Amino acid sequence: MIARVETAVAKGYDGVPVVSECDITKGLPAFNIVGLANKSIAESRERVRSAIVNSGFSFPAKRITINLAPANIAKDGSHLDLAIALSILIASKQLPAKVAKDILFAGELGLNGELRNVRGALSLAECAKATKHSGIIVPLNNAQQAALVKGISVVGATTLNSVFEHLIGEHIISPAHSNVVNNSYTNLPSIDDIHGQALAKRALEVAAAGHHNVLFVGPPGSGKTMLAKALPGLLPPLNDQEILETTKLYSLAGESDEVITARPFRSPHHTASHVAMVGGGTNIAPGEISLAHDGVLFLDETPEFSKRTLEALRQPLEDHRINISRAGAKSTYPANFMLLATMNPCPCGYYGDPSHECSCSQKMIQEYQKKLSGPLLDRIDLFVQVARVPRQDLTSTTPTDHPVATEWRQAIVDARRRSEVRQHCPNAGLSNKQLQQLIHFSPAAKKLLDDAMDKLGLSARGYFKTMRVATTIADLDRSDTVTEQHVAEALQFRQHRLIR
Repeated sequence: MIARVETAVAKGYDGVPVVSECDITKGLPAFNIVGLANKSIAESRERVRSAIVNSGFSFPAKRITINLAPANIAKDGSHLDLAIALSILIASKQLPAKVAKDILFAGELGLNGELRNVRGALSLAECAKATKHSGIIVPLNNAQQAALVKGISVVGATTLNSVFEHLIGEHIISPAHSNVVNNSYTNLPSIDDIHGQALAKRALEVAAAGHHNVLFVGPPGSGKTMLAKALPGLLPPLNDQEILETTKLYSLAGESDEVITARPFRSPHHTASHVAMVGGGTNIAPGEISLAHDGVLFLDETPEFSKRTLEALRQPLEDHRINISRAGAKSTYPANFMLLATMNPCPCGYYGDPSHECSCSQKMIQEYQKKLSGPLLDRIDLFVQVARVPRQDLTSTTPTDHPVATEWRQAIVDARRRSEVRQHCPNAGLSNKQLQQLIHFSPAAKKLLDDAMDKLGLSARGYFKTMRVATTIADLDRSDTVTEQHVAEALQFRQHRLIR
């Protein structure tokens, strides 16, 4: 008899259904796994054998062949252990075949039969739902994550024995439920902790409201990093769909078995490899660019990153996804992040700083600033010069520094809601056509924009980015019309103010 147990493998962002077929025949004892399996699956023979025996079952002393179908798809991951073990138990008549029908199984087996955590449990659960399975059985520690997928039964088991007893009805395991507790603002740096820097703070408020990309330029010690770390505390909480997307990416990368409820804030070091940033490797895992999806990608000292890495940001900043191609495989991951970059104005860091003399030549300054290419800078919405905070402002407790974080968060949520109702996306995602059809600019605002394009040399991309930023500022003001004042404020964040 040939036994069939259904499972799945993660291919990029999605799960692909796989069937473990087991055939037991007479002959010299052997245990073979075929079906384009990689080394981790080949090694599962010893794990499965020991798990079956140590769980109190008998391992057939016959010729066992496992076929992982379809054979044209490369398969990897120790999570196939559970399906392989169950198919052997069914083929050897230790488990009725009917009890495993319509269920997808995933889990790595320990030698004692223990079920261990696996990567990509959420993708596998989505695959189970897409292929019309009634449920999925996963390791207990993956259950809450997998339970984010609604419409299927998710069971978390601890051992091979507990799965067996659940299937035959001896000890039924209750389905898992995902109790999401949103603790987005717990222990986050607050904008209220930063003295001075009114323009930079305003830029963060506008960026959070419109999902805009930001570049801070300033000398060492001016507070660029502290400002950047305050941004997550201003962003709206993740909605249910964003929680699912973010958790799925972290699960695929092996970063967490928990449900992710706070917006990601990824801060890779400038020495991070291209693969670590973009994603890839043998199994094409998501990189920092994708792990920042629905959150913030913070690049401190941006010019220190490799040119290849910086140029790789151009596609996801435009398309909100990253395409990764490796030998024999391609994957696409979501990458809808806010880019928050910082840089010094020159190699020594003190160009334009009145309190320190710059030691760089004009050529050195130009070469340093050229490390950020024109096309990349064109994708930045807000450019902010961050100066040192005067000593008197650092110790100031005047009303100008009254707490604003809670007030700003509410204003940002309201502004996001306005844009969602109007065009179903943040203002940074407005197309040029939508800007002209959905957004009302006053005649004075239009004239100021046209004058700015002529006098400041704005590119077409810069022109429309200014319109989007002005729209966000109007939304923060709860204004249905973008006025001259809104455009004027948006123009002060353009590149001509910073990179000379």
